[in-house]
Amino acid sequence: MRYFKQNPEVWMKGGTSPVSEADYAADRYLFKTLLDARPGYGWLSEETVENRRTATGERSFIVDPIDGTRGFLEGNPQWCVSVAIVEQGRTIAGVLECPASGERFEAQRGGGGRLNGVPIRVRAQGDTNLSLGGPKLMGGLLPAAWRARIRPYSYVPSLAYRIALIASGRLDATFIKPNAHDWDIAAAMLILEEAGGLVLNEYGRQPELGLDDPRHAALAAGSGPLLEVMVEALAEYPGSAD
Repeated sequence: MRYFKQNPEVWMKGGTSPVSEADYAADRYLFKTLLDARPGYGWLSEETVENRRTATGERSFIVDPIDGTRGFLEGNPQWCVSVAIVEQGRTIAGVLECPASGERFEAQRGGGGRLNGVPIRVRAQGDTNLSLGGPKLMGGLLPAAWRARIRPYSYVPSLAYRIALIASGRLDATFIKPNAHDWDIAAAMLILEEAGGLVLNEYGRQPELGLDDPRHAALAAGSGPLLEVMVEALAEYPGSAD
């Protein structure tokens, strides 16, 4: 929080994506703290992809020091620190620390999802007034009968936090445009799964983590019949195919 609303120094990576001194400071802290505790684990972080480290065993940390950097820089509290432990392509433990909003989402595989220590669950979907996050263009691919039941959700700068909103019953579903990376979804994906939802690709499968290329095609996150129809719609979105 030392840098939040304090005008940290900012650079642009790839010409379009901001990264701040806060991102790098958080990355350094997490790298030292986590790998000092688990020196045999691998390491993949958004801010130091070039320092990707191969595990001596089967487990790796996948980290986003600040997911939602744009929101962080704008003073929006909807950002988080994302840490996941991944084994054989699947997350086995994940935490989203959201200091500006005072929230901590966490899950261990088979142990349920929690928000500030309290169990969470996706909400039951009614016939109308469903909330959908993500790009409006992707929402437009849904059948008209479904679009009539849906209201757009306000912009959330952090993808991980958006998925956590589904897990905690505040959002029904979200589309995820192509080129989300492992670090964007690794922790949140498990938290949602343990709360009764899923993140799926156009083939109805969960994305595999820890591959050489950390990018993913278009995805859908949610639960129930709405998620099913979203997965069908993904095939119509440019860039969906693996």
